[in-house]
Amino acid sequence: MTSEKRPVAINLHSKSRELSLDYGEGETYRLSCEYLRVYSPSAEVKGHGPGQEVLQTGKMHVNINAIKPVGHYALQLVFDDGHDTGLYAWDYLHDLCTHQEARWQDYLNRMEAAGAQRDPDVQVVQFQP
Repeated sequence: MTSEKRPVAINLHSKSRELSLDYGEGETYRLSCEYLRVYSPSAEVKGHGPGQEVLQTGKMHVNINAIKPVGHYALQLVFDDGHDTGLYAWDYLHDLCTHQEARWQDYLNRMEAAGAQRDPDVQVVQFQP
């Protein structure tokens, strides 16, 4: 018997660039493709250990091209920017749902601290006095 939270329905809303996850009994979440991309569990994003995370910038308009089941334990999301190496285990996906607000604010704070942009069409130049 496993305690992992598995969605009973997953729907991609391409136009709004959101993935909806229904866990039943009224527990439903909508996650933006950008949020899922910047919190990809891949080594490219997370690194190979603490402190090796790579801030993902310019992902505001990213979308998901495909959703592939991986065994009975995860999903592989194929993003339109070519990223497809993250395997979203059920527990991690549910954690992204339930901690979305705090994680998103942390991401925005890190973007601001880095002087980076979510929009890939905006370039930032900073000058030091």
